[in-house]
Parts: sequence; C-alpha cells; structure tokens
Amino acid sequence: MTWAMTEKGYSQRRACRLVGIDPHVHRYRSRRPDDAGLRTRLRELSGERRRFGYRRLHILLEREGWEVNWKKLYRIYREERLTVRRRGGRKRALGTRAPMAIPQGPNQRWSLDFVTDSLVWGRRFRVLCIIDDFNRECLGAVVDTSISGHRVARELDRIAELPRA
Repeated sequence: MTWAMTEKGYSQRRACRLVGIDPHVHRYRSRRPDDAGLRTRLRELSGERRRFGYRRLHILLEREGWEVNWKKLYRIYREERLTVRRRGGRKRALGTRAPMAIPQGPNQRWSLDFVTDSLVWGRRFRVLCIIDDFNRECLGAVVDTSISGHRVARELDRIAELPRA
C-alpha cells in the first residue's frame, strides 16, 4: 500500500482498490492503551504462582490495586502465552515387562482373590480365596463381613504353617 502511494504516486483510494481493502482499514489507528506495566506484572505473578490460572491471577492483581476487566486480562494472558503448568501424569513402567515365571512346584506362588456376594436379606459378605498356582489347589477360603489387612496376614501365616503332602 505505502509503496504504491509513494513510488507510483497512486492515491490512497486507488491503492486500496488495487489491493482490495477498504480505505478505513488502511487508516485505522488502534486506541488500545499500552498495557506494558500490566503485562510485566502478570508475567511476574504467573512466574511466582505457576499453578494459578488467569482467574486467580485476576484476584491477586485486584488486591494490588489493578482495575482490569477479566476479559481483557484473559486476552493479555493468552497473548503472553501464559498457561498453567500441567502436572506430570501417571508414571508408567519403562520397557517391556518380564513374563511371570511359571511355578515349578507347590508353594512357590499363591494367588489371592476376594469374592463378594450378598445374602437374601441384604447382608454382604466377602470370601478371601487363597490358591496355589502350581496345582490349582484352594489352600483356604476365609469368610468374613469385613476382612482387614491384619486378618489377611494372620490367615496367610496360618496357611503357610500347615503341613501338606
């Protein structure tokens, strides 16, 4: 636009018509105030409070005396590319898992499982099933309405001490 007007001597109207824009677009001057102070303070606050989003930063700025609309603050927040730092996700196992070794004899590996059911009148109960993985023998079934971790440990100790052929 400016090149066509200075080098070729075209009028502003003709240069705008050649480019295909309205002259008002070429003449437009932004009246938006300079928000340099607000931008720097917003960057400082977001650096200090990494887990705060624009809403909580808006509250902090209001407490400091900045009178700014939250929509304007959001626009500046986006223009500065400030985002809440994402927390790390669930830690996953690295590499491939080694397959579980197949037991070569009895009492090398046991499996525990809770089975839950309810009686006709609504009372619930759980059964702890303890199975030897080598011969698929049920070593014990502990029935209780509320099995605690201490009780499970006691039952496992009791079953481990039993003599088996």
